[in-house]
Amino acid sequence: MNNSVPDISVVVPAHNEAGNVTNLAREIATALEGRNYEMIFVDDCSTDDTKAELIAAKAEFPTLRVLSHRQNAGQSRSLRTGIMAARGRIIGTMDGDGQNPPADLPILIDTLIREDAPETLAVVGGRRAKRQDSAWKKFASRLGNGVRKALLRDDADDTGCGLKAFYHDAYLRLPYFDHQHRFLYALFKREGFSAEFQDVGHRPRGAGKSKYTNFGRLFASLSDMLGIMWLNSRARNPGGSDEV
Repeated sequence: MNNSVPDISVVVPAHNEAGNVTNLAREIATALEGRNYEMIFVDDCSTDDTKAELIAAKAEFPTLRVLSHRQNAGQSRSLRTGIMAARGRIIGTMDGDGQNPPADLPILIDTLIREDAPETLAVVGGRRAKRQDSAWKKFASRLGNGVRKALLRDDADDTGCGLKAFYHDAYLRLPYFDHQHRFLYALFKREGFSAEFQDVGHRPRGAGKSKYTNFGRLFASLSDMLGIMWLNSRARNPGGSDEV
């Protein structure tokens, strides 16, 4: 592996994604060719060949790091494991199922780091322009997004898109809890940061099956939203600080 400190760390959580992860690593390498980056795949105690496939892929991709949970801990913890181990100033994330096209990641990164970006900008999220999901799943997502947006006022149209780019140090200020990844925009806003969004692609899953059900996601989100509302009610933002 290249021992130089990367500018970008791409973190990918993966649970039972054999058949997807090697192709995804290959696409990330193509998308970020010419940039100083590392990619970190976190195997969340898969019961298929995901871990073996990732270990084999290290021979092809010198920038690939593989972390493996000893127990299954979920997507939010997998993301956190990767982000805590990351060395880059900029974090890029995407889902391990391959539905997020890595070719769109540079758009998010370049939007985040552009010279005229607002000083408060900490995260740029993907907004799936043409989702390749069932009509029922899209309806449930729109309903959930609408309820969340009304209650949390996070200004996010699509929190379910795994494609994101944000600053590492900004993420480390956020409170952690299970399912945190669904509420990152609200948590960044709570800390005084702002978010922007870019349209990105979306494609059918190549292998494996979804880990979530619509009702399971909905019930978990409702209790989490109450928690976020409580956190927001207890927030006091000083608007920055100055050394004097």
